[in-house]
Amino acid sequence: MRAFSMGVLLAGLMVLALPSAGRAEHKPLFDGKSFAGWEGDTEKTWRIEDGAIVGGSLETVVPRNEFLCTTKTYGDFELKLKFKLLGDRKQVNAGIQFRTKRIPKHHEVIGYQADIGQHYWGALYDESRRNKILAQPDKDVLEKIVKHDDWNEYVIRCEGPRLRLWLNGTLTVDYTEKDEKIDRGGVIGLQVHGGAKAKIHYKDITIEDLTAKADK
Repeated sequence: MRAFSMGVLLAGLMVLALPSAGRAEHKPLFDGKSFAGWEGDTEKTWRIEDGAIVGGSLETVVPRNEFLCTTKTYGDFELKLKFKLLGDRKQVNAGIQFRTKRIPKHHEVIGYQADIGQHYWGALYDESRRNKILAQPDKDVLEKIVKHDDWNEYVIRCEGPRLRLWLNGTLTVDYTEKDEKIDRGGVIGLQVHGGAKAKIHYKDITIEDLTAKADK
């Protein structure tokens, strides 16, 4: 009886260790060594250093906003990535665009942004559309979770009209879009903000496509 119970227990543990049936897994968006699957100003603004995508400079002022964007579009998804922002904390800024589109014949994009820097950490910004913060955490929350001049992590989850942001494991935004005319799909983009000497690093970029789940 004891041997049988032990066998059942071991079998149960093995089942728990396996991924759930039909569950999608996070897949890399960046291979750590090339810009495959991405497009943007890779001659002057963006480069790859030590397995990370790097934009901007601490020697010269970044002249304007620049975005490195995926060539593929996404609707419902969960995105995970790590980032590190360097420079004068009062001036430097960056962000991760999602459900975004390039503006034709322009360096700017239009869409949602998970903001980084200044007093916008953990906030949801609407780039080149409503041009305002849609939701953001309290200042006292940010003081506890932001790691200045070090690696931080964003998790961005989009499910229909609901958009959620986690910064270093803390939920900072849970926003529901009420404007049904706003597109629920688009590219993902990495931003370095113009106007300051700033250097932003992005790495360990992965995504889980939730669109198939939403369609079921």
